Amino acid sequence: MEDLLQDFLQEAHDLLSDVDNKLVDLERTPDDRRLLNDIFRGFHTIKGGAGFLSATELVTLCHLTENLFDRLRNGEMTLTFDLMDIIMAATKGVRDMFGELGQGVQPHPAAPEVIEGLRTALETGHAPAPAQAAAPAAAPAAVAAPVAAPGAAAASGEPPWQQLLNAVTGNAAAPAEDVITAAEVANQMAPHFPPEGRRATDKPGAAAVTGAPGGRRTEERAATRENTIRVDTARLDQVLNLSGEIGLTKNRLTSLRADILAGKTDADTLHALDQAVSQLDLLVSDLQNSVMKTRMQPIGRLFQKYPRIARDLARQLGKDVELVLSGEETEVDKTMVEDLADPLIHLIRNAVDHGVESPLERQAAGKPAKSVVRLEARQEGDHIVLIVADDGRGMSAERIRAKAVEKRLLTEEEASTLDERQSLNLIFLPGFSTKTQVSDVSGRGVGMDVVKTNIQKLNGSIEIRSEQGKGSVFVISLPLTLAILPVLLVLLGDQPFALPLSMVREILPIERDKMQEVGGKHTLVLRGEILPVVALSHLLGWPQDEPPEFGVLMQTSERSFILSVDSFAGRDDAVIKSLDDFRPRGVAGVTTLSNGQIVLILDMKELLSDLGSHIDSDVRAGIGRALELAV
Repeated sequence: MEDLLQDFLQEAHDLLSDVDNKLVDLERTPDDRRLLNDIFRGFHTIKGGAGFLSATELVTLCHLTENLFDRLRNGEMTLTFDLMDIIMAATKGVRDMFGELGQGVQPHPAAPEVIEGLRTALETGHAPAPAQAAAPAAAPAAVAAPVAAPGAAAASGEPPWQQLLNAVTGNAAAPAEDVITAAEVANQMAPHFPPEGRRATDKPGAAAVTGAPGGRRTEERAATRENTIRVDTARLDQVLNLSGEIGLTKNRLTSLRADILAGKTDADTLHALDQAVSQLDLLVSDLQNSVMKTRMQPIGRLFQKYPRIARDLARQLGKDVELVLSGEETEVDKTMVEDLADPLIHLIRNAVDHGVESPLERQAAGKPAKSVVRLEARQEGDHIVLIVADDGRGMSAERIRAKAVEKRLLTEEEASTLDERQSLNLIFLPGFSTKTQVSDVSGRGVGMDVVKTNIQKLNGSIEIRSEQGKGSVFVISLPLTLAILPVLLVLLGDQPFALPLSMVREILPIERDKMQEVGGKHTLVLRGEILPVVALSHLLGWPQDEPPEFGVLMQTSERSFILSVDSFAGRDDAVIKSLDDFRPRGVAGVTTLSNGQIVLILDMKELLSDLGSHIDSDVRAGIGRALELAV
């Protein structure tokens, strides 16, 4: 049953995401019978699987929603925005029930207002009024209890324990004017018991006491990584065929080895050996590429949940927004897809909340009332490019600088030295927000910080382009896969280190007589631009006997600089391996060269965070320890 449950949940999640997308499309084209039929079939399939698993409450919710779709497709009802809100609330309830099933417990009943809204729509032929739909099915009865003024608490800051106890236990000894409702009990208790501090009950199958069905356990389960992957059988057949070819080549090499050991070293034998080795090299390279492709997944599976998110937020904010998807067939490494979910959600929510204007503002500016947010993916060489763009109001570099100074994230002197690109990048600072009031959607200044952090963890970069009055564009560049990393091998003495090739722009000699000191730091002028020179030995805390002779022009999203090294050992495609139970600062992983030598892959972003400050001795010790463990 556990295997059947997991199969059902995987298929049902895909079906529900497809239904959500088609509902967003249906809202724009309510007369599309093909969409209605597809949505009806999706819900019918989910209901059938739920019935097989005896998930009664899930069957009930799906059945009511399915009946509603049946009346819509038969022309007995007309789709309105209010009716669509009820349907969207039902699909959210279905998704919450999936979370409970994933915990191995039967789903709890759907929210009463959702069930009541569906039944009212089926009985009357139209959705209930928005206020009625949002209200609970039955208001909580007043419970008599002697209380002080609402929200009052003891002078010590403690809640009024006795009064609250009387309210909960139903003690009616208080006069009528001192009646307290259950809602007021919750309001008085809330400052002392925030939702994140509540605990789940210990009863089997009970949900945690949080704001959503399934509670925190559901959220924690959803946060865990999925450990399965869907692979096209054609790709597996290709891997199998290559494995067979490699087996044949191995047999040929074994035969040639026996001949050579027997003293047969004529020209024909050596030529056959050379051919066999070349064939093996080609086959292993093809096998590696084929195996890597089994990890690749269409990014459309990630994109499919965003139209619903954009639609719901736009309705909440009173905006008319259409999310346009492009490049859904672009393939991305499976592990990368999961880590991209949160950054893309933040960017889309920001585009709907901050980026686009209200319909009235757009019409006043001569724009169409409907806003368009574009989510696009494409492959460029060995990188994946993701674009989130809107046609909204755009961003003002000057306003962003002023806001950063106001929040004391930087000084006025520092702000005056920033160009437009650097000013726009200030929105990635922790705590930065242009909102004057905090809302449920934004204003706390944490979203864009999370976006940048998660993109950097994927060895990627993010760039902002914006034009006031025309909109903003966020461009994310990511490596094609996280398993293989193109690197440049540099030397400190005889010790090689690997640098991510994506950051390398140029290799150049360092002429000591052309170096200058600016602010006590070494710099070089390259094509009219003054660039700081940073010694790799300084970043690692290693001693430097001789001045470095070579430099590597490196560029990150924040800065360009020249990294000075002793020499180079070439370029390589590194297969990244992590150090078990030990990851020193500045080390992304290890790889093995063709000669068997172990090389550390440096995390330049972590090392650069120490730029201009004292190098901690722990960095030096960590690098040394990593080399010992790698060997």
